[in-house]
Amino acid sequence: MSDPTVLVVEDELLLRMAALAMLEDAGYDAVSAVSAEAALRIMETCPSIRVIFTDVDLGRGQDGLWLVSKVREGWPPVGVIVTSGHRHVTRELLPNGAAFIGKPYLEEKVLEEVRRLAA
Repeated sequence: MSDPTVLVVEDELLLRMAALAMLEDAGYDAVSAVSAEAALRIMETCPSIRVIFTDVDLGRGQDGLWLVSKVREGWPPVGVIVTSGHRHVTRELLPNGAAFIGKPYLEEKVLEEVRRLAA
């Protein structure tokens, strides 16, 4: 089996680049998508993905919560971390088993959740 890969789903370029750098600096393979739809296409072709780190608000198209529901249907073992800066997003809105980290987030908290979910 190949090394676990983390899929970062974020529509804001600087945040996406920062998350990729954080994960790669911690030794993870990381790929990214700008939308929920693009993330699903990546999931279909990259079996090494073990964790998805997604924002809720992804601009145009479907949001991160829609993505999480699709991942739960098609790839139940994949761990999911959801992030948002909006106060209306709470753990109660998330599908079962998804972790939530509010923005702004601490790098250590994200890496702790990635380690837990990738294990």
